[in-house]
Amino acid sequence: MAVTISLVGIFGLVLFFLLRSKTLGYGSAFIAIMFGFFLASTGASGPINQLTHAVLDAVRNL
Repeated sequence: MAVTISLVGIFGLVLFFLLRSKTLGYGSAFIAIMFGFFLASTGASGPINQLTHAVLDAVRNL
């Protein structure tokens, strides 16, 4: 839960600055989609959360 809240904050902050600087592209679309999934906690957020946890565990084990 703490990771999800942190990711929503990070994605929201990054998306805010991308929109403010008008730097829109494929990366911005990805950030917006990830922000939406984490914020709304839709059915698709389960696999995204699992993927995020797997990536975070892999980074911790480096």
